[in-house]
Amino acid sequence: MNDKTYTIEVDHVTRVEGHGSIRVSARDGRVEDLTLSITEANRFFESFTEGMSPHEIPWIVGRICGICCVGHQLAASKAVEAALGLTVSAQSRRLRKLLNESQILQSHILHVYFLAVPDYVGVPSVLPLIKTHPEVVKRALALKHLANEFTRVIGGRALHPMANTLRGWRKLPDLEALEGIRENLFTALPDLDASVGIVADLAVPAFERETEYVSLTHPDEYALYDGEIYSSDTRETVPVADYRRVTNEFTVPHSTAKYARWHRESYMVGALARVNNNYSQLHPKAQEAAERLGLRVPCFNPYMNNAAQVVEIVHCAHNSLAMLEAVLDEGLVEEDIGYTPGPGTGAGAVEVPRGVLFHEYRFDDEGRCRGADAVIPTSQNINNIERDMKAFAPRMVAEMTRDEVTLHLEMLLRAYDPCISCSVHLLDVEFIP
Repeated sequence: MNDKTYTIEVDHVTRVEGHGSIRVSARDGRVEDLTLSITEANRFFESFTEGMSPHEIPWIVGRICGICCVGHQLAASKAVEAALGLTVSAQSRRLRKLLNESQILQSHILHVYFLAVPDYVGVPSVLPLIKTHPEVVKRALALKHLANEFTRVIGGRALHPMANTLRGWRKLPDLEALEGIRENLFTALPDLDASVGIVADLAVPAFERETEYVSLTHPDEYALYDGEIYSSDTRETVPVADYRRVTNEFTVPHSTAKYARWHRESYMVGALARVNNNYSQLHPKAQEAAERLGLRVPCFNPYMNNAAQVVEIVHCAHNSLAMLEAVLDEGLVEEDIGYTPGPGTGAGAVEVPRGVLFHEYRFDDEGRCRGADAVIPTSQNINNIERDMKAFAPRMVAEMTRDEVTLHLEMLLRAYDPCISCSVHLLDVEFIP
């Protein structure tokens, strides 16, 4: 066997949420086979909602994920409100936007510093950096703590917040605590600038593959909470209610997660897709960060998704500061959050750290849930990740050692920041006699 004939088997890719495996067979410098397998058991959160009252659903389905719990709660809230024809005030929409951006800050800081950066500095985890780069690790921990506190103050607690409910807030945030978050976020801006510098110095692999980029878009803002579905291929929008026209879910034998496709064989969602589709609406400081990071749109390098996450960290920090100042100037008022259960079907969507998230619910005449669907960003991305790997692997095998190929494929998967266990949901199987 020569050094260009081998099999790579990564049974459990580290520094990702959940369990995925990569298998590559190479012979004489050519790739014969490559599969990205998602091997987790199906999770049945859609089934859990059967018979539930509308207001119970957002709090239950938020447990789909401990990282994107806010996003699931907000997407479900919007879907239930759409089904029942409930309206949400401008105050509650602003609080929801703040809650969502606090989650994006939490997740992006965690992923960039603790999961992605170690790949670029040749260490297996963030732990060795405690000795070699203590100031960087301290900065990362401080920023993560600030983002956690941001979520806690807005939502009532940092993990699975319960303050948000249908039509509004069960308990409004304390204005003095909001002022503290505003001050701490402003004080942290130099640390965010330093974060841009750290990532700008990393050597990003030079691999490109043009694909379709899908995200929400909104005429008035960088779309993270509101918007319609947008494709970089057609430059047209689709209402969230028609999300199944976009996702077109299907299954493959080697994955328990569903795959997705729209105008091409696959598409990408997430930070890079959002930056590609909505760059002009980023905060000016975030656009400056993109320039420093060498992220010029359209960008077709999926490894640059980590740079796009840093751009969004800067955007969310500055955008949240503006919203916090508006809340503090205007104050908060208690609102009527009562509602009448009844029949209806509705869909909702928000952008979460890993991409656009869809929820849909159907209720009977008594207002009990009789149907549910959740389409997770990672399940939309898995197809595109595998196609990236198949496109890049031949060049990797020809130019790199076996260990370098293994590292770059793992880095590619981690660049997408997958939430693998969240992607494995209800799979309907029809047995034909």
